[in-house]
Amino acid sequence: MTTEEIKTLLKDKFHSTGDLLLRDVPCGGETLLLAYIDSLSDKLLLEQDIIAPVIKRADEAGVLPRGTEELRLFLLGASSFCQDVTVLTFEEGVGKIAEGDIALFRDGCGDAFMFSQRKAEKRSVAEPPTATVLKGPREGFIEEIKTNTALIRRRIKSPDLVFENLSVGRRTATPVTLAYVHGVADPAVVDKVKEKLLRADIDGITDGACLIPFLEERSRSFFKQIGSSEKPDIVAAKLLEGRVAVITDGSPIVLTVPFLLIEDMQDSYDYYSGDWRATFARIFRVLGAALTVLLPAGYVALQSYHFHLLPMKFLITLVGATSSIPFPPAVEMLFVLLLFEVLNEASMRMPRYLSVSLSIVGAIVLGDTAVKAGLISSPAVLVTALSSIGIFCVPDQVGTLSILRILYLCAAAVLGLFGIIAALVFTLGYLSSVQNYGAPYFAPYAPRIPEDLADGVAKAYPPDMTTRPLSFPNFNRTRQKKDDEL
Repeated sequence: MTTEEIKTLLKDKFHSTGDLLLRDVPCGGETLLLAYIDSLSDKLLLEQDIIAPVIKRADEAGVLPRGTEELRLFLLGASSFCQDVTVLTFEEGVGKIAEGDIALFRDGCGDAFMFSQRKAEKRSVAEPPTATVLKGPREGFIEEIKTNTALIRRRIKSPDLVFENLSVGRRTATPVTLAYVHGVADPAVVDKVKEKLLRADIDGITDGACLIPFLEERSRSFFKQIGSSEKPDIVAAKLLEGRVAVITDGSPIVLTVPFLLIEDMQDSYDYYSGDWRATFARIFRVLGAALTVLLPAGYVALQSYHFHLLPMKFLITLVGATSSIPFPPAVEMLFVLLLFEVLNEASMRMPRYLSVSLSIVGAIVLGDTAVKAGLISSPAVLVTALSSIGIFCVPDQVGTLSILRILYLCAAAVLGLFGIIAALVFTLGYLSSVQNYGAPYFAPYAPRIPEDLADGVAKAYPPDMTTRPLSFPNFNRTRQKKDDEL
């Protein structure tokens, strides 16, 4: 093909897009064609490291080599700052141009000589906004996949750390990297994750969250099944335990599997504080989650069906506060919870300088006015406030706890305390039955795994935690030697 025919084909392939640049370069008595995307390639480096050196060497030689391999070696030697020059077919070259590489075409040759001079525009590594750090590393992942893999590699300086590169999405061809430690991660889990990613037949992946439905073992479950983190130290620690990480280009969040429910009750600060302090913190997180789900439902059940269980003085106070409310307790509590959810969603999506004002208006003006108007009672507002504080003890489970809170409230409105107990038994039974990549979701408590209880709700002394978790498949169980073996 001539360069003019190649130009026509490229314009047709890219539908005459305005950011496709086609440039003729006189070189060695011929005219070469450069094709690249304007916004993805670094034009300064292209001029300095490729075009100028190639033209200079061609002028010195007087003529360009005729063979394809000879021309590739010629270009590679001329552009000394380019790590490699690959020869691809025209169709393969079109795909690489769309990714940001530079293609060079020769008159009479249909192959594409590919250079990589992509423009490196990325956010600097900083503390992640969703993970406040009290002690420990303050680095967080960014949207550039190579930087994210480097942050993990800095923490695991071992040849056993493996990165497998995949491409997901028919149109976006998003780079996705699978990370695991060879000899520690279970190959069956690695193969299963890889198979699920390769089966993801979708137009495009714009963020790691788009991969979660393809990785989940149970579809349409509102319980979280995939771990996630924005901190390299946390991901590195999970890799060393035998988990598999999924890193997506364009996303600062790294996914990890298998995921256990107990992970969200743990925090990186637990490993920088004393064992007793970490244990009490985890107990408070569990109590906060239980308070979120059970308190509104318990309030409605006691007020509607089991008021005789309340102390007389408290019952008199409660009756005095709710006697003028026109709604039944269940409807009143549901209204207050829905009001909180609306305010919470609005405050998260409002600009930061307006969210504070919205919180003040919602909490003080609307709440106080509604109580004075007799639409809701002050005990209902207090119960909702306590429940809402508890929900943020486990921030990664906010969505799940919000749904459970409404479901438990409905069960209490229909059946009272019996409904709450039935819902609780059903929830615990369901969680105990879920398997996540060969890992019991409720481990190490259902089934009970004594070795893993050392890092459950109660945190043991770190030198005593000598083995990797038995709650999910992994190899090389010994993590460290005991004190008497040193």
